[in-house]
This record gives sequence, C-alpha cells and structure tokens, in this order.
Amino acid sequence: MKKKILITGGKGQLAQTIKEQYINNKEGIELFFASKEVLDITNKKKTTSFFNSTKFDYCINCAAYTNVENAEKETDEAFKINAEAVKNLAEICRKSDTILIHISTDYVFDGTKNEPYTDYDIKSPLNEYGKSKLLGEYYVKEIMTKYFIIRTSWLYSKTFGNNFYKSILKKAKNKEAIRVVNNQISCPTNCKDLSEYIINLIITSSTSFGVHHFSGPLQMSWYDFAVKILKENNLLESSDIAIDNNYVTFAKRPKYSVLQNTIAKTPK
Repeated sequence: MKKKILITGGKGQLAQTIKEQYINNKEGIELFFASKEVLDITNKKKTTSFFNSTKFDYCINCAAYTNVENAEKETDEAFKINAEAVKNLAEICRKSDTILIHISTDYVFDGTKNEPYTDYDIKSPLNEYGKSKLLGEYYVKEIMTKYFIIRTSWLYSKTFGNNFYKSILKKAKNKEAIRVVNNQISCPTNCKDLSEYIINLIITSSTSFGVHHFSGPLQMSWYDFAVKILKENNLLESSDIAIDNNYVTFAKRPKYSVLQNTIAKTPK
C-alpha cells in the first residue's frame, strides 16, 4: 500500500521541487499538494476537516512566512503562520496518527558560535522570523512524539519561487550592478537535495524522530554564493559585482549560521 503524503504550502519552492522530482515516482508514495487556497493551516477547523477527509501517513509542512525583513513589521502574521498554525497542525497530526515533517531554519541561532551548530546549542534568534520559527518548533516538540523538524539554511531553487539564486541571475542578465555582503556565512541548500533527504526519510520508514539539520555541503558568504551563481551560468566576467557590507537591513541576521548536518539512521 502506498504511503499517503500531504504537502502544505504547495505553491512554494520546496513543495514544487518535491512535485517535480517525485510526482511520477515508483517509490510507493502518493503525494497530495495543498496550496494556501486549498488548505490554510491557520484555520484549525478547516484543517481538521481536511485531515478527516483523507488519512495521511505523513505531512510535510512547507507552509511558512519566510520574508525575514517584513517579519519585523508584520510580527503577528509571522507568528500566526510559523508558530500558531504549526501548533494546529501538530495537534491534528497527533490525533490522526500522521507523522509531521516540519521545515525550520538556521535562524534559530544567533551566529556567535563560529563553528557548525548542533541541536544541543543554545537557540537565541536575532529576529522575529527566527523567533516565530523557534516557537513553532517548540509546539511540535511539546505536542508530538512522531515528528521530524528539519532545520535548513539559505534554501533556493533554480526553477521555482523567488530566491537569492534567481535574483542574482536576473540582475546579471539585466546588466544591473550586484552589491552583496560577505559578512554572513552559511551553507546554501538546493531544494532538490533537501527534497531527496525528506523523501528518503519516508521511503525508508525512518524512526530517527526529532530535530535534523540538513544544508548544502559548502560554507560561503552571500558574496561567495553570488560569484558561484554567476560562474556556473557563465556571467561572472560580464557582471558588475562587488562586496558591500554597508547594506542596511531592518532585521538582524546571524553572522555565522552553518549547521552540522544530521545523518539519518535507516531502520535495520
């Protein structure tokens, strides 16, 4: 029997990547994608009804408020989606015996450690986005036993969504000046790699429940990442790119938020 998997936030870059990679898979899984228009997880009554209509084995929660800058001004909305809605989802998943896979962030850390973060390190987010995501994690841990919280960093897709990768390419192709900071370090993570990690947890029936860290293999600054993007698209020599650490943002960001990746155990 195929495992039924619900993916919330169905129009986001991660959900769309999962769809592209696995919708026609032969791995014994059946995917259901729900956009906000179909399933608004902030509405507990409607979410409960949605889960009652179909028995899901897993729920991958890709729904999130991800605009770090705007979260400083729209704090209530950020917490509503990243925390309170996650609480709803956790309670519903527990009652329906659905394993929850919740996507979180490196921004739960303050970036002062200067070596890769593990889950044992103190969580001390610098901005409202990080605080809202950390509260969402707390709810999942308090409510559920069968869950995976997957923290990742600098997530991007070359195909879907609005992200740093696509923004740099657009500026380069439009001959715009590119000014990027080099005083923030982390590991860019391709949605395709994260999708594979998530689906592997499911098809192997992993019981390594708890917090997992998964990010790309290379540490770099935003400037380094921009250069890498331009190089692989043969646009570096024709682009006007420079370091600009005077760029002012409303939200504080960790200077170093590299995650020490988790090696998920496969059941014997």
